[in-house]
Amino acid sequence: MESDLDIRFKEAFDKISKLRKAIAPDIMLKFYAYNKQANFGNKFSFNSGSNVRSAFKFNAWMQLNGMSSEEAKNEYIKLAESVLNQKK
Repeated sequence: MESDLDIRFKEAFDKISKLRKAIAPDIMLKFYAYNKQANFGNKFSFNSGSNVRSAFKFNAWMQLNGMSSEEAKNEYIKLAESVLNQKK
């Protein structure tokens, strides 16, 4: 059974994924990092050696080292609420 936090996290993810307005790249990196940390924790993996975009994404995720899944989900939800409220 999913927790309330899991349900809220999935709802926030779906809303951000469906958003058609542009989000600043630094905010998108935060979304990426919180999502990765929420789903994979500190099990970091890096696939592309020369792709600068991938390096930025990996670095953003690494900065959350040690953050719990619950905290990452809560931070994702807060950021999503902030972005969604600005887009109205």
